[in-house]
Amino acid sequence: MAHDRIIIKGARQHNLKNVNVDIPKNKLVVITGLSGSGKSTLAFDTIYAEGQRRYVESLSAYARQFLELMDKPDVDSIDGLSPAISIQQKTTSKNPRSTVGTVTEIYDYLRLLFARIGILHCPKCGRRIASQSVDSITESVLKTAVDGKSVIVLGPVIQAKKGTYEKLFEDLKQEGYSRIRLDGEVANLEEESEKPKTPRLDKQKKHTIEVIVDRLKASAEQKSRLFESIQSALKIGGGIAIVSVDGKDTLYSQKNACPHCEISIGDIEPRMFSFNSPFGACEGCNGLGIKIEFDPDLIIPDRQKSILEGAIKPWTGHFATFRASMLKDVGRKYGFDLAMPIAKMTQKQHNIILYGTDENIHFKYESKYSGSRWEYNGTFEGVIPSMERMYRQTESESKREDLMQFMRERPCERCSGRRLRNEALAVKIGGRSIMEICDLSIDSCHDFLEKIELSETERYIARTILKEIMSRIEFLRNVGLNYLTLNRMSATLSGGESQRIRLATQIGSNLTGVLYVLDEPTIGLHQRDNARLIDTLKRLRDLDNTLVVVEHDEEVIRNSDWIIDIGPGAGTHGGKIVASGTLGDIIASKDSITGAFLRGEQTAAHTRKRNTPSKWLTVHGAQENNLKSIDVRFPLGCMSVVTGVSGSGKSTLVNDILFKALAAHFFDAKDRPGRHERISGLEHSDKVIGIDQSPIGRTPRSNAATYVNAFTPIRELFAKTPHAREMGYSAGRFSFNVSEGRCEACEGGGVKRIEMQFLPDVYVTCDECKGRRYNSETLLIKYKGKTISDVLDMTIEEALSFFSNIPVITKKLQTLNEVGLGYLRLGQPATTMSGGEAQRIKLAAELSRRDTGKTIYILDEPTTGLHFADVSKLLHVLKRLVELGNTVIIIEHNLDVIASADWLVDLGPEGGEGGGTIVAEGTPEQVAEKITSYTGQYLKHKLAIEQEIVQRRQ
Repeated sequence: MAHDRIIIKGARQHNLKNVNVDIPKNKLVVITGLSGSGKSTLAFDTIYAEGQRRYVESLSAYARQFLELMDKPDVDSIDGLSPAISIQQKTTSKNPRSTVGTVTEIYDYLRLLFARIGILHCPKCGRRIASQSVDSITESVLKTAVDGKSVIVLGPVIQAKKGTYEKLFEDLKQEGYSRIRLDGEVANLEEESEKPKTPRLDKQKKHTIEVIVDRLKASAEQKSRLFESIQSALKIGGGIAIVSVDGKDTLYSQKNACPHCEISIGDIEPRMFSFNSPFGACEGCNGLGIKIEFDPDLIIPDRQKSILEGAIKPWTGHFATFRASMLKDVGRKYGFDLAMPIAKMTQKQHNIILYGTDENIHFKYESKYSGSRWEYNGTFEGVIPSMERMYRQTESESKREDLMQFMRERPCERCSGRRLRNEALAVKIGGRSIMEICDLSIDSCHDFLEKIELSETERYIARTILKEIMSRIEFLRNVGLNYLTLNRMSATLSGGESQRIRLATQIGSNLTGVLYVLDEPTIGLHQRDNARLIDTLKRLRDLDNTLVVVEHDEEVIRNSDWIIDIGPGAGTHGGKIVASGTLGDIIASKDSITGAFLRGEQTAAHTRKRNTPSKWLTVHGAQENNLKSIDVRFPLGCMSVVTGVSGSGKSTLVNDILFKALAAHFFDAKDRPGRHERISGLEHSDKVIGIDQSPIGRTPRSNAATYVNAFTPIRELFAKTPHAREMGYSAGRFSFNVSEGRCEACEGGGVKRIEMQFLPDVYVTCDECKGRRYNSETLLIKYKGKTISDVLDMTIEEALSFFSNIPVITKKLQTLNEVGLGYLRLGQPATTMSGGEAQRIKLAAELSRRDTGKTIYILDEPTTGLHFADVSKLLHVLKRLVELGNTVIIIEHNLDVIASADWLVDLGPEGGEGGGTIVAEGTPEQVAEKITSYTGQYLKHKLAIEQEIVQRRQ
């Protein structure tokens, strides 16, 4: 029956070969296969695209203009389609205002919670500020004052201000008040002739004036009189009254104000806690928590140098002579000379150089070249104010970029990076401000809110808010994100983390009858947390939803209800349904490569003799984020893998400390490494190369051929053809970045960019060149019957065959093929590539360069998006790098890579505050024996399976 299946007929999108496939509804369906075989094309570009297109077309024309209209996929028919929701990796917000708390809406509920039950304190003195009614104040006074005690009710009008206040006294007398308390002493307001005690004030001194509204003896009978007196005092004092019982003053407030500091907070509303609103955002940083400022350490990187030796880095070069002349005159006045190292100067001298001085200095200058002379008296602006002025005034983008190399992000001084105004941070629940709660890990936040002590009224008010917050926190824990903090910026999340956050949000929506399409939700997840993620997916399925998951993880595949294996190869060799059915059907299939790995006939891990370490690279005292001042060593000339549960500190150790420190050492990079004491063993290496999953380019102009520099020899080859030489065309004619030969309608992009304001830009095929990038004259030039556009449309495998007799081209392309990217087209835009593909292109580019054998390669989860067979190819490449004497350090969860390593560093034991220590280190066999290591527990089973496979082959 069609209603229990999604029936796809004749799917031909991208490389799909007229595919027919049935997908059961209300099941967990995994689409797997080699990288580039067509998995994402079937899942996202066909199934999801058609579901989304049909939904958008059902809306009004007005609504459609605000939504991205997807192209109709090349498919004959899709029946039984449900409303579709895509949960991908590529949609992480780079907005610095977007945090885990805002994305999950937890922060919105926290703002409401603080606005309704938060306890306000004075942001200056820390005293608790409470708003009280006249009734509650009266009851409080009667409880304090035992029967018969003397009570004085006062209304404060002036608090420590200068003046004579004659007009105020006249107004008070007309209102019927005869006594005041002036600077703590009772005074009379009668005329001077009648009463000598009439106050005459010194206008140069600060005075405190409180009107005495009433004097009475405390008793239950006097309650009505006390009520009226307090009411009058609150009116006079603008919502504040003072009640003195036997000489002891108590302050009462009807509004959120601190009379001691003269601060009025106003009503507490949710917008007060929003760093995206002017009502709540810190005025110093506008709610960003950071300011980009010129950094003295970047301006003077080496303080052992003198000014003559170029200590002030931005003041070297063309204007160095003029600047030195100015500083010579400054030094004459303040006692330093230009040959003195900066480190030997006093702090005052150092500050004058950086920030200038307001004192007049006699400057004189004589040019050695022109002979011109001049002198004047003036102030010295200072290096940093001078650069700030230039940065503000310059209209040159290149000049601004030059100045930016001396700038660094710093926490805002006004809010200390907390984003909010002090008034908002002074509101607390359970002794914590809203930002202090957001700084807790998801686990700690859950524990804090669960154990928070509230009054019966507060709990009644907060019950629905807390329910929403706790349910969302629980969903985040279930998808393995318990180590994140709510203040973590979305831009710093990996693709897998951001995808799991959106997955948790969808679970909270409790929708039914929906088709969810997911893209590798296990990315960045340790095996220990896989079970919780699988349970989450099954829970979503059990709500009568259909889940179509593009996935390579073996555990997810084995726990699925239905598997579709696409292949048999990648690119043009893929696009077919190799096998479709239950786990048993895939394992039984002799045509399925996936089935061969699941049966244990093949393995991606490389069982080889492990390299014996002789030299070490050691990070001493690593203590950034959650790292507990650990010493971590990495063997040189080996492949090391850093592993551990999510949030244990892997990225902090490898990316934030090790890579940044090595980049600063070898290349003078400006990024400041995370906190650590030192790194030893640097003398054995000559450079570091970080290969991450960031895009190789952000426009359709960037592609694999240009990135590995294979396109330059291809253009030169076309320029040498007889027809091109006859026409006088140079290699530049075949560049789509030069106006000479490209299509001017799309400027060589093949597509036109349409700006969508607040939506992502949309790219449409150029209607003039039909996506071919070049003008008609350039396309007349052919090599072996192919135009330059035809060559860009070839896959890397096809290009290798086509240029087989041109070594300079094949050498570049061969490395791309070796890392498993033979299916990519030479001209495929970078914007269409996954993070894993971008990372492997970077790896190929490094492989194609001349190698020194002393390079440290750092990779962050290179197996992202890779099938078992592709992981095997990747390990061959990494093995080659190590055999050349290089060092490879990888952050990874994939057990095949972990089992193939020479050395393992397992961090943990948990994520967040529960992590940051070394649980185990050594060879895979040594770590597998460590009972306390979660990685070791899974690795032991993996190594046993590998041993069985080796024995079977023998």
